[in-house]
Amino acid sequence: MDGVGSTERVDGAGAGPAGGAAGPGGDAGTTGGGAGHDASRRALGGFLRARRERVAPEHVGLSGGRRRRVRGLRREELAQLAGISVDYYVRLEQGRATQPSAEVLDALAGALGLGATERGHLATLAAPRHSPAPRVRVGPLLQRILDAAAPFPAFACDHRLDVVAWNAPATELLGGLGDPSRRDLNNARYLFLDPAAEDVFPDRETRAAEAAGQLRVSAGRYPDDAALKALVAELSVHSELFRTIWATGEVLRCAAGRKRLRHPVAGVLELDYQTLGVPAATGGTGLQMHVFSAVEGSAEAAAIERLMAAPPVT
Repeated sequence: MDGVGSTERVDGAGAGPAGGAAGPGGDAGTTGGGAGHDASRRALGGFLRARRERVAPEHVGLSGGRRRRVRGLRREELAQLAGISVDYYVRLEQGRATQPSAEVLDALAGALGLGATERGHLATLAAPRHSPAPRVRVGPLLQRILDAAAPFPAFACDHRLDVVAWNAPATELLGGLGDPSRRDLNNARYLFLDPAAEDVFPDRETRAAEAAGQLRVSAGRYPDDAALKALVAELSVHSELFRTIWATGEVLRCAAGRKRLRHPVAGVLELDYQTLGVPAATGGTGLQMHVFSAVEGSAEAAAIERLMAAPPVT
C-alpha cells in the first residue's frame, strides 16, 4: 500500500565478448529479441532518461549556465561521469542495448546518485524476469496473524496493490474492506478513481502518488503480468492524476513511517505503520503485510480501542 516515512523514492527508468564480462561501456551479453525484451529496453532507457533530467549539473560539479537547452545532465555529461562511452550510453537510453554489466550499472548509479531502492530498480530493469503472472495464496496462518494484530489495523496486499487479507480493525479504518459497495479492494484503483478515498486519506494525492510508485516497481519486476498491465491502462484512461504521476517514472517501496487516516467517528488519526514481507508460498508470490499501531496510552491508541468496541459504521 501507499506509505510515507521510511520510503525511498526514485524518479524515472571497453566491451567484452558476447556472453562474457564487459568492461566499462559494454554489454554483459545479449539475448533474443521479442516484444518483451523491447519493452524492457524501453523501460530501462526511460528510467535513465528521467533520472538524468532530474540531476542538476551544479550538484555534480558542472556549470549549469543560462543557455542550457536540456533539463538536468546532458547524455555526454552523464557518460563522462560514469566513465562509459557516449555512444554506448545513448544506445542504452534509446533501448538499443541490452543487459549492461554490473560494473556499468554501478557506475551509472553512482553518477546519478541513486539510493539502494533506486539501484535495485535499475538492476531489475536491466535484467528483467519474463515469467507468468504470480499467483497469490492466502493461507489460514496469515489470517491468524492478521487477526492477532488486533486492536491494531493490519492487512496484506499483493504486487498489484490488491488487498487480499485483513483484520476487523482494518475493515472500518480503511473505508470498509470486504464490502464491495463501499470500496474497491485494489488500493490504486480506490485512491485514483474513487472520490470517497479522500474521506479516508486526508493526504489522498500523496498516497496515490506512492501507490503509482509501487506499481511501477512491480511493472519492472513482472513485465509480463497481463493483469498489472490492464490496471495501469485503466488508471491511465480514467485518471489524469495517474497519467501525470506515471509520466514522471517515480518508483517507491514501503518500509515504515507515519500516516494520517480519517474515521467518520474518531476523526483524523496519525498512526505509525510497519511493512513486513510475507515470503511466497509454493507456486505463489510474496505479499506485503501492513500493520498500523499507536503508542500505548496515546490518544490514537484509545481511539482504536473505542472503534473496536463500537458497532460497525454503515
